[in-house]
Amino acid sequence: MIRFLQIPIDSLLRDTTTLSVENISGKLSSFQNMTGPEILSTLVEDFIKFGLKFLAAILIYLIGAWIIKRIKRRMKRIFDKKGTEASLSGFLTSLVNIILIVTLVVIVVGTLGISTTSLAAILASGGLAIGMALSGTLQNLAGGVMILASKPFKVGDYIEAQGYTGTVDSISITSTKLTTVDNKLVIIPNGGLANGSLKNYSSTGLRRVDWTVSISYGDDFDKAKEVIISMLSKDARVLNSPDAPAVLLGELAESSINVFVRVWVDVNDYWNVFYYYNEMFYKELPKHGLNFPYPHITIVKE
Repeated sequence: MIRFLQIPIDSLLRDTTTLSVENISGKLSSFQNMTGPEILSTLVEDFIKFGLKFLAAILIYLIGAWIIKRIKRRMKRIFDKKGTEASLSGFLTSLVNIILIVTLVVIVVGTLGISTTSLAAILASGGLAIGMALSGTLQNLAGGVMILASKPFKVGDYIEAQGYTGTVDSISITSTKLTTVDNKLVIIPNGGLANGSLKNYSSTGLRRVDWTVSISYGDDFDKAKEVIISMLSKDARVLNSPDAPAVLLGELAESSINVFVRVWVDVNDYWNVFYYYNEMFYKELPKHGLNFPYPHITIVKE
């Protein structure tokens, strides 16, 4: 009894046979030509082999799980140090975590002696099917990663994109929310937002306000310039940098002289300044003999 239980350890460690239906069938067939003690010895040997593989698999899993946890902590510290957006750092950390866990599971399964070929094929076909089903979502995910990494705009910026204009309310990994000037919420998928053209009116913190003021032919342009500059110079919202307020004779139109007025303001003052001086130009310029022309129709009686 002791003789057939003596199993060489080196043969156990050298055995890398994977479990499969063919191997199991072959093993059962070989039992037909064995005596009872030989069958028992073979079963004990296989049990010890599987036990060693099982212990190795557990050890690999524990070490792998510890390494994955360390990698996640390290990534979090790096993202926090660089000030990465929370949604981007969370997405990348989750993605790396999933990839490492799948890799660890494949290694553990292979250590147990189970063939990983079929498992790899299942994972590949499943990934392909999911990718095709979620192609639009994956495009938005990629767009979100690009936006959060390159930061073409941030929360609070006033932008124009995809036919919409508004203030950025929030940026997630799949979409961006805008609030329009009339307080409508617009949700734009990040895929198109990352690949399309975009205007960011808040990136520099300043905006230029432009007006075209029409006065009649024969009116004094120098007087108009003096009056407009006088109004603008008294307003603290009007800045002298990067350029001082400018009043230019823009064009000689068919029935009017068009005066271009340009000033720089803080981005948050843009609309208040724009509408305020629309009203002021209309009220103040006529007081100084500057008239706004309008089309006239002359009817001649025959």
